Amino acid sequence: MEYVKLGHTGLEVSRICLGCMSYGQSDSGVMKWAWTLSEEDSRPYIKTALEHGINFFDTANVYSHGESERVLGRALRDFAKRDEVVIATKVYSPMRLGPNGKGLSRKAILSEIDDSLKRLGTDYVDLYIIHRYDYETPLEETLEALDEVVRSGKALYLGASSMYAWQFMKAIGLQRANGWAQFISMQNYYNLMYREEEREMLPLCKSEGIGVTPWSPLARGRLTRPWQNEPQTERAKNDALGDRLYEKSKKLDKPVVDRVLEVAKARGVSPAQVALAWMLSKPAVTSPIIGATKPHQLDDAIKAVSLKLSDEEIAHLEDLYEPHHAPEGYV
Repeated sequence: MEYVKLGHTGLEVSRICLGCMSYGQSDSGVMKWAWTLSEEDSRPYIKTALEHGINFFDTANVYSHGESERVLGRALRDFAKRDEVVIATKVYSPMRLGPNGKGLSRKAILSEIDDSLKRLGTDYVDLYIIHRYDYETPLEETLEALDEVVRSGKALYLGASSMYAWQFMKAIGLQRANGWAQFISMQNYYNLMYREEEREMLPLCKSEGIGVTPWSPLARGRLTRPWQNEPQTERAKNDALGDRLYEKSKKLDKPVVDRVLEVAKARGVSPAQVALAWMLSKPAVTSPIIGATKPHQLDDAIKAVSLKLSDEEIAHLEDLYEPHHAPEGYV
């Protein structure tokens, strides 16, 4: 495994981050999914990731109504020492219906960090991420509350996810002006099928020393197999966000997937390895967040770290891309 600093910090993270949205099951909560794994089935993936040098794990309070945090926390306590791992979790999404059940108010942030720490079974998280931009809360209120979380020792660093570049830079500017703890990472939607982040967000992050940890680097599996017009997997059949992300751009995306398959066949490796190796070739990208519910998915991600694509292969993968609109549900 290779390691790299997360943004302009001394924090070292593995080049692959294991996303834990698929781990843990819940019968209650606002956001739950039929395709997530039980705790018993989830633990081997976390253990295997650790055995292969992955030290970076990403979850969120909302994943299976907190069960993802519980599963991850128990597994890390059993399989690793706390100071050996980097734990990221998120806040924003609805944890309950009704007033104050979601968002980035001071009330939400200060209560949700405590709840996340209890579920994870730790005194602090390494990286606390705002899951989305909150249009209903003053930005200054959010940033000051996040600064308090860091100063209290409950989080070591702050991150953000899925917003426009101007919003991110505005937030960073306010943090700098007020002496508040600054964002060190951006978890954005980026892959071979959606490269709009190359226009503004990635250059901004590179300029300002922000680590980039893209989510869905394999486009929810669409970059790992021949094009399918109809959903085949259990997750795809029940993935409302996936429908919003990809439904309108099918004609633009299929040629890109075909190119991934072509390069993979020529190299004698899986399409997943090619798609991840392409992302890892980008200077702005620190650590893509991959999900794994089958052993080969984690194996492909680990092998991708050592797969180096040529300039010609990268150009071949990229030259059919056409501009996309920001998908519904992105921000």
